[in-house]
Amino acid sequence: MMLASLNHKRLSVAIALALFAGNAAATSIEDKIELLQQEIEALKDQVAATKTNKASTGIQSFVDNTTIGGYGNLNYNNFSGGATAKDQIDLQRFVLFFGHKFNDMVSFKSEFEIEHAVSSADDSGEAEVEQAYLDFHFNDKVNAKVGLFLIPAGLLNETHEPPTFFGVERNQIESRIIPTTWREAGVALYGETLPGLKYQVGITTGFSARKFDDPLVGIKSAHQEGQLADAEDLAFSAALNYTGINGLLVGGSVFTGNTGQNEPGIGDARLTLWDLHTRYQTGNWDLRALYARGHLNDAADITAATGVSAPSAFYGWFTEAAYHVWKSGDMDFAPFVRYESYDTQASLPFNSVRVDGSENKVWTVGANFWPTPQVVLKADFQSYDKKDEDRGNKRLNLGMGYMF
Repeated sequence: MMLASLNHKRLSVAIALALFAGNAAATSIEDKIELLQQEIEALKDQVAATKTNKASTGIQSFVDNTTIGGYGNLNYNNFSGGATAKDQIDLQRFVLFFGHKFNDMVSFKSEFEIEHAVSSADDSGEAEVEQAYLDFHFNDKVNAKVGLFLIPAGLLNETHEPPTFFGVERNQIESRIIPTTWREAGVALYGETLPGLKYQVGITTGFSARKFDDPLVGIKSAHQEGQLADAEDLAFSAALNYTGINGLLVGGSVFTGNTGQNEPGIGDARLTLWDLHTRYQTGNWDLRALYARGHLNDAADITAATGVSAPSAFYGWFTEAAYHVWKSGDMDFAPFVRYESYDTQASLPFNSVRVDGSENKVWTVGANFWPTPQVVLKADFQSYDKKDEDRGNKRLNLGMGYMF
């Protein structure tokens, strides 16, 4: 009896110990599983944080290397002096700039423009890409760009934002003789060879003689703007500008190339357009002058092919003086006066017809007011020697412009 009782007690103790050991083992496994789950959750949090940091870094890099800007202007024109055209208000240009720096060498630059507020088949407005090119910066002396870019001609073509020039409208010479805003597709090298001496040379698309349809705006109507541009004939351009003397800019440009584009009956129709320009800023004075001239071969063939009197020569020049009479902080007020003379049909082939108003002289008197350097309000009065088509020979212009 006593032996059986003792064995029973031993068995009970063994079972109790076994159960205790089993519970302890189970508890240890559960703890380990819970610890592993905690470690997994911590790793998940670390991975998520790493992804967030990478995304944040990517977004910040994009922001740091991407540039957004733009410019635009709204103009009011009041025509008189025999005008039959109605006075008008026009959101003339709305332009957005987008640029991105890929690295220290390669960047992308572009401008997208809407002219006259609305673009459709039934409206006179246009939606167009003004620039879109890759820029390769090697050093100060030699750089390159490829794509659609502005030709370095005159004073306005590359720097044409409203706060940068005087007058509500762009001057006539850099509208009718130099077709501002003038861009071509191709490749160019540019840089600064000596302090203040900058150059650009390029091979690009040129003009298409078959598109010539308006002698009052020179050869502007024949420029192709990178739109399915004929490239049978390419063009060469070059510009040199010197700014080594404080306040002085002196420069010139040349553009030359055949415009026939293998069209039957037109010939080579080589166009050569050049200009000389200067700007001098001293004290409160801002003085500018420009002379531009173009020559077009085979003008008689172009006239016969298009039915429009193409000129064999055209030219224009202007001189302008402005004086900053009042400055206070960012605000600036400057009256100006400008005289222009142009002839879009200076020389015509035999039996061609001169169009009324192709030769003209224009006086412009007005003022610019900048409440801040990037915003301008403008007013001016213009007097034409001859009627400018249905717009008469007198014009009052009001305008606002901005850039950022």
